[in-house]
Amino acid sequence: MAVTIGIARETAPGEKRVAATPETCKKLIAAGATVRVERGAGSGAYFTDQAYADAGVQVVADRAAAYDGADLVLCVQPPDPSVIASLKPGAALVGMLQPQADTARAEALQSRQIVAFPLEKLPRTTRAQAMDVLSSQAGMAGYKAVLIAAQLAPRFFPMLTTAAGTIRPSKLLVIGAGVAGLQAIATAKRLGAQVEGFDVRPEVREQIESLGGKFLDLGVSAAGEGGYARQLTDEERAEQQRRLGEHIRNIDVIVCTAAVPGRPAPKIVSAAMIEGMKPGSVLVDLAAETGGNCELTRPGETIGHGGVTIAGPLNLASSGAMHASEMYARNVFNFVSLFVKDGVTAFDWDDELLAKTVWPERPAAA
Repeated sequence: MAVTIGIARETAPGEKRVAATPETCKKLIAAGATVRVERGAGSGAYFTDQAYADAGVQVVADRAAAYDGADLVLCVQPPDPSVIASLKPGAALVGMLQPQADTARAEALQSRQIVAFPLEKLPRTTRAQAMDVLSSQAGMAGYKAVLIAAQLAPRFFPMLTTAAGTIRPSKLLVIGAGVAGLQAIATAKRLGAQVEGFDVRPEVREQIESLGGKFLDLGVSAAGEGGYARQLTDEERAEQQRRLGEHIRNIDVIVCTAAVPGRPAPKIVSAAMIEGMKPGSVLVDLAAETGGNCELTRPGETIGHGGVTIAGPLNLASSGAMHASEMYARNVFNFVSLFVKDGVTAFDWDDELLAKTVWPERPAAA
């Protein structure tokens, strides 16, 4: 019997993305699956029910119908524990699930013996790049962050020569040069700003410079494993703070993107630094969801402090829901293709990507 895949409308506040688009549903159906999608599931990203129906999807009335007897459920954000408790025992669940962040969610997954694949756990390898939801969604977040900064800033980004005189370009600093940071650098450069990038990992200098940015070297290195930064020592942090505080006195716009997986965002920009910035300066903190890189960030709010505007937007990827959904859905399809073949699910636990993404983790067979 063909594997049945269920997709429902996301219920998290402000979430507009969808885990499968008509394009990826068509591919799943071609792989032998039966796909059911709740009516309106794609509306936030402008994918119509008719587009799903044209792709061969069964468009159903509600979440219960989408998930009823489903062997595989695809989502963006984790379902509520009560919804997980209604899933078919032993079903597979794929999405950004964060089981360790909610005890009730973890217990629901285990009690129903759900084969959970939290995609944020996916190994960061070359083979996994086409499945990397963190990277694809961070790209949209970095892009949107710069647009927010441009809107909030009381100045032009590019240099302009006008009849009223020459306008100097805005000086923009991106803190953190992961995927979001690099996209922010590229976007700010396209808008004509004078761009710098700062990261405690010295190996990203070449990437920053390849996008037209200048690498800000503060003399503090925190190169870590797997492409992530390690936590700084107290001495290193103090020196970084001192040098950064001096530098940002002349910066017009800061975009913060620094994150350490599984931990609160590192506090990089202090209240004293903000107070030393020029009136009219702007800081957009992409790390707001995990506490923020700035001491003064209020998640979900835009505030003023001493003439400086500080924005802490949440779930920025959702604000670009159409393209974010397209990328996310392709990531999910590529991952699901590891175990959905010829209309059935077959988990090869010798496959590193499956063995290291499944929760609780199970080692690959010897």
